[in-house]
Amino acid sequence: MATEGTQHPLKIYWIMWAALFVLSTFSYLTDFMDDGALRTTLILTFMLAKAGGIVWIFMHMGWERLALKLAILGPPVAILVLIGMMSLEGEYVEDSRIDNYGESTFVPETPGH
Repeated sequence: MATEGTQHPLKIYWIMWAALFVLSTFSYLTDFMDDGALRTTLILTFMLAKAGGIVWIFMHMGWERLALKLAILGPPVAILVLIGMMSLEGEYVEDSRIDNYGESTFVPETPGH
């Protein structure tokens, strides 16, 4: 942890800048891929890696105390876990509905017709 009056070495900022450049290049290259799960996964992975690097280095989270890290990063992680659980439950509910009631035959009408 840096004491008061000290400065972080500039080398770490240049390394992070280069890493962000490389990750942004890879993220841009995903635009040339076909739509699908792989492309979406890569886009989200690059996005999270870039956001994590920015928070860790440029927002100085890497030099904070553990309590502050947990207070800031804990709630978003908890929300992501809950979203994942809701996604799993949604699939279960939909499968259960189809098992009990069959496939839906509902076809929505276009407004004005």
